[in-house]
Amino acid sequence: MACRTCTTAPRQPDLVLIYWSRNPLVPGSARRIRSVRVIGNTSPCTFTLVPGALLINALNCLLDHDIGFKVVYRKNTSAISGVILLKRK
Repeated sequence: MACRTCTTAPRQPDLVLIYWSRNPLVPGSARRIRSVRVIGNTSPCTFTLVPGALLINALNCLLDHDIGFKVVYRKNTSAISGVILLKRK
């Protein structure tokens, strides 16, 4: 029997916090993921969110129109490192 008075909580947004850095000994080196925190689900981009992977590959997947993530915060913490927070509703 279905519950007629039951309500469901609204779906919480998916969040991804990425800490990245560059190799300080190689000018112009690519940004690489150092650590990731996920709240919710990052499917189908989970495989790109691993330490040591290229940040550009993860961002290309997450920011794809069909995936739906948007950058809500971006800050360089030094000349060779930073954080990016992405959100999907």
